[in-house]
Amino acid sequence: MPMIDLTIPEGALKAEAEARLVKELGDILIGHEGFDPASRVAQSVTVVFLHRPAAIFVAGAPSERPRYRIVPSVPEGQYTDASRKALVRDVTEAVARAEGGSFDDVAPRVWVFPTEVEDGTWGSRGGIHRMADIHAFIAGQQERNVGEERLARRRHSKAMALLEGVLDATRSAQSADQRSSRPG
Repeated sequence: MPMIDLTIPEGALKAEAEARLVKELGDILIGHEGFDPASRVAQSVTVVFLHRPAAIFVAGAPSERPRYRIVPSVPEGQYTDASRKALVRDVTEAVARAEGGSFDDVAPRVWVFPTEVEDGTWGSRGGIHRMADIHAFIAGQQERNVGEERLARRRHSKAMALLEGVLDATRSAQSADQRSSRPG
């Protein structure tokens, strides 16, 4: 059940290019979640909210060129560092195609914030849906365990990073204590 908040200034793109971009962004997100972008079920739950800011400013002055903000939101466990990096690249390339410009020209004006919604807080259709439920809905009951495994890997990765941070902080504190307790 991917969701995208897409901010495009009015008139930044031709109508046809904007429509292609909206469709392509949905397909990109579905693909990065590991589903087939052609899946009717995946398409039916992929929602893009288009926002039109009244103005965009850079350093207090109206921006001379269009700026884009794309916030793809998925249930917790869908992204890895590699998939986030690839998603940002693919989304930026899609905006460059929509604008008809080069990647290097467009990339400085595109912000992509891949967001994971904590498991147990994804609400739609009047209820809360967990990662495994969403996977089963989109890909079939036989894929429920894929969602469970992704979430478990993500939580393991986050726990390991937290523990490594605690160990680093403890080592630093011990080193500082040893330095301060040396006779001077």
